[in-house]
Amino acid sequence: MVGPAGQGQGSQQGESKARPGQRRIALWTRDYARLPGIPDEYIGPDGAPRPAWSRFLDAFAALSPGEIERRFASADRHLREAGVTYRAPGDTADRIWPLSHLPLIIDEADWAQLTAGIAQRAQLLEMVLRDIYGDGRLVAQGAIPAAAIAGSSEYLREVCGVKPPGGRYLNLYAADVGRGPDGRWWVLSDRTQAPSGAGYALENRLVLSRAFSTLYKSMNVERVAPFFEAFRDSLRDSADRDEPRIGLLTPGNFSETYFEHATLARYLGFMLVEGDDLAVSGDRIHIRTVAGLKRIDVLLRRVDSNSLDPLELDASSHLGVPGLIDVLRKGGVAVANMPGSGVLEARALLGFLPGLAWRLLGEELLMPHIATWWCGQKSAREAVLSRLDDIAIEGAYGRGVPGFPGNDPVLASELPAPERERLTRAIDERGIDFVGQELVRLSTTPVWENGRITPKPFVLRVFAAATKNGWTILPGGFCRIADQADARAVSMGDGARAADVWVVSDKAVRASTLLPAVDTVRIRRIAGVLPSRAADNLFWLGRYLERAEATLRLIRVLGSSMRDPAKTDRASSGLPSVERIQRLLVTWGAATQTSRAQSAKVAAEALQSEERFGSALALIRTALRTATSLRERLSPDAWQVITEMSERLAWEIDDDDGVVSTAELILRDLASFAGLAQENMNRAAGWRFLDMGRRVERAINTMRFARQFAYDEAGDEDLDTLLTLVDCQITYRSRYLVAPLLAPVRDLVVLDTYNPRSAAFQIQSLNDHIAALPSLKEYGMIERPQRLAVAVQSSLTTAEVASLDAKSMFSLEQEMLQLADAIGLHYFPHGPNASRPEKLTGLA
Repeated sequence: MVGPAGQGQGSQQGESKARPGQRRIALWTRDYARLPGIPDEYIGPDGAPRPAWSRFLDAFAALSPGEIERRFASADRHLREAGVTYRAPGDTADRIWPLSHLPLIIDEADWAQLTAGIAQRAQLLEMVLRDIYGDGRLVAQGAIPAAAIAGSSEYLREVCGVKPPGGRYLNLYAADVGRGPDGRWWVLSDRTQAPSGAGYALENRLVLSRAFSTLYKSMNVERVAPFFEAFRDSLRDSADRDEPRIGLLTPGNFSETYFEHATLARYLGFMLVEGDDLAVSGDRIHIRTVAGLKRIDVLLRRVDSNSLDPLELDASSHLGVPGLIDVLRKGGVAVANMPGSGVLEARALLGFLPGLAWRLLGEELLMPHIATWWCGQKSAREAVLSRLDDIAIEGAYGRGVPGFPGNDPVLASELPAPERERLTRAIDERGIDFVGQELVRLSTTPVWENGRITPKPFVLRVFAAATKNGWTILPGGFCRIADQADARAVSMGDGARAADVWVVSDKAVRASTLLPAVDTVRIRRIAGVLPSRAADNLFWLGRYLERAEATLRLIRVLGSSMRDPAKTDRASSGLPSVERIQRLLVTWGAATQTSRAQSAKVAAEALQSEERFGSALALIRTALRTATSLRERLSPDAWQVITEMSERLAWEIDDDDGVVSTAELILRDLASFAGLAQENMNRAAGWRFLDMGRRVERAINTMRFARQFAYDEAGDEDLDTLLTLVDCQITYRSRYLVAPLLAPVRDLVVLDTYNPRSAAFQIQSLNDHIAALPSLKEYGMIERPQRLAVAVQSSLTTAEVASLDAKSMFSLEQEMLQLADAIGLHYFPHGPNASRPEKLTGLA
């Protein structure tokens, strides 16, 4: 706490900085001018700066220019290190999230008017949905034309008459808004399908509030945690048991907004699931876990309605759950939002909402929307055609205009004569597919560019959650800012950026958190069930990283041989160990061919080739893609290690030393990741599958190394190479005061259970992991993975080093490969085995 003395000191400091601060503000705003006829967030209708923005700039100017740049850099660094990404439409790769360094600022009085309109609109749309899929009185009484609803692909006859479990059609509603010509907030579009952006709004807040923590507190910014808490509680209330299991249904890591799905799942404490993770049994939905099928009670969906059930909806969909709609009919699962709710996103319905507000609510809409004429009605169609040059043409039911490329509105005034005639004819012949909308230019907000602020158009997405106390509005939202000054719409494509939204108050704001009160928390020591897909990805993440480590060790030994003149001479004449390393790299798909005279070239290819699937670069990138599917389960540090490895391997390397140095750096990064997993991950099933992947891959690679370099006629050089590859040089020298000999090297590398790099140690660890996992079958027999692991361990435990030869080592390697396959088939079923019937009794 700061007492009166502290306040006085701050006041004196503020006075001493007032003059330079005012000069900086004058410099920042010198060229700032509101666009003609366009409302602006910084300059009010009277031409003066809005009070909230003046408060912000006064506090902002108290920071030195160097401090401001450091804070901006801190925010950018957090976005990179945390891997905050998105994928623009048409992209195949993720981009770093483009966050504006200045927030959108709205004062609480202005926000109160906006939230009243959003809450009213959400309630109206809930009532419309209830009628569309229920009694159908609005259509029967002529309040809505039937064609305006039935023309939408989002209208699902399959859910007509189905009462939503939990009682809500809309659990989460969002509206894109902007200031209209009169300075009031206007609705640009409704989002009722599966509104996106709340997770990014949360991430924006985390980044900017940390970068400018003192400024954030001094502005009395309304907190967002209570909204998410209320939303989470409302989903829990929609279930039919006290401690429901809630899943966030995602299309997967190829979704444009997958990062947001992972963020929300982690923040809200939900399970992140894909359609393949779920199965129907009886009248319930279950999630496939490594402990069998477990009941799931609520699904917060981020999959479009038509893709939810290939049995009753889109048969080509691989994103949904076969039989989900039937379970919904039986009340076996609550789905938020209710399938079919996307019908209200159709622009065809916009023109009817004012009349529906009077009919259903007995009041006019508090917040207007863009004037819209649906061309499915003769009078509206004629009105649109009569003033075609003054309005924009949009599709009535989706993005883009039917028959015209792209997703943007079509302006007839800008079309060539033949295209204009084609548009006119299409509207006249099939007006049901088109709407005309008033031309609207977006209002603007300040953006920091080159040390000054400049106005840029923006769209604000405001979120409303249905709770037991009515509609709760997120105090802030998801703001998208366009790069062009005359943008009519904004999507997260080229040039667009996002901004945090600060709803500011003159009074102090109570700090809040999503964490519940201590006395309401049920003590747990296990994080919950582990979905089979997550276990699969963790297992393969461990295998890919261990495979990369083995490849890097080969590269390091091969590259180091070029540094030693004696070894270089022997390599050029065919040193056996060098040839064997090169053959291994070719066999593993890391290099194309061996070359006695060009070991450095082989090493460089194995390190950085983008064409070779077994190169270190390819393996680390594959591990990164796998880790992307585990965003909600990996710590920021672990994620950062993997991304940095991928970036470092893509750097240009000029010389042979650079190849070896890079391999050594990546090996250290891999050790860092292993340390993070060992020390920071909870000892639950997730950690076990990650470690099992590492152990099984290390066992296989160790046996391959042993076969190649500890063969019956192996000499000192081969054995020394083997000890280097398995990182056992120090251990061997501490035990044996002689040069490498075949028998002790074989024992150390293959049979020694005290050596953490030996094959026997890996099998022992695998046995411990498998024994700790839940049994999937209930007839008391030992299951195949454990049976194989016990058999291999028994072979290694009872083997004598004198009996080890190339044939027996190859046999052990094959048994380890079989064990790896058995783990995959048992815990991660695919294809026709995906609907696993085990453990259907006593479902939790």
